Amino acid sequence: AVEAMSDRICVASGQKLQTRISAQDLLTCCGFSCGQGCNGGYPEAAWSYFKNTGLVTGWLYNTTNWCQAYSLPNCDHHVSGRYPNCTGELPTPKCVKTCTSSYNNSWANDVHKGSSVYSVPNNVAKIMTEIQTNGPVEASFTVYNDFLAYKSGVYHHTSGSALGGHAIKILGWGTEGGADYWRSE
Repeated sequence: AVEAMSDRICVASGQKLQTRISAQDLLTCCGFSCGQGCNGGYPEAAWSYFKNTGLVTGWLYNTTNWCQAYSLPNCDHHVSGRYPNCTGELPTPKCVKTCTSSYNNSWANDVHKGSSVYSVPNNVAKIMTEIQTNGPVEASFTVYNDFLAYKSGVYHHTSGSALGGHAIKILGWGTEGGADYWRSE
């Protein structure tokens, strides 16, 4: 959610405001209305929180040029990659309404709010128009067992049972081998 929020702030400002919204702030401070912290959440509630309460700036683990960086280190889920393997679930960190000491702004002065929140109909043409007009959108899809081994390319569900949902940022689309796909990060 925060990646799409950050990109949409940039698009709405004509690229004059290039900031990053804190995943840490959303994860830890939105509370029960947004979901279960590290155990999953509700995209619509995240966007409502952004509009009604606001979120501070932040970025990846160990970054210091924003108000609140992500406090949990990177790890690879289910596949070997460039980070250490994840080792079980960690508790959701507590909500802390202060900026890192190296950041030269206060929490209250760093809060960004969305001006409106809305859903885009589940219609390919309308989603494409939304992305072209206002920037990336957030979407969710069902994750199956075979997704755990996914590394790159176009994901196609081929085997396994449903495990739950996963939210992504959609920033484009394309066609590969005659199959249409959404491009996400």
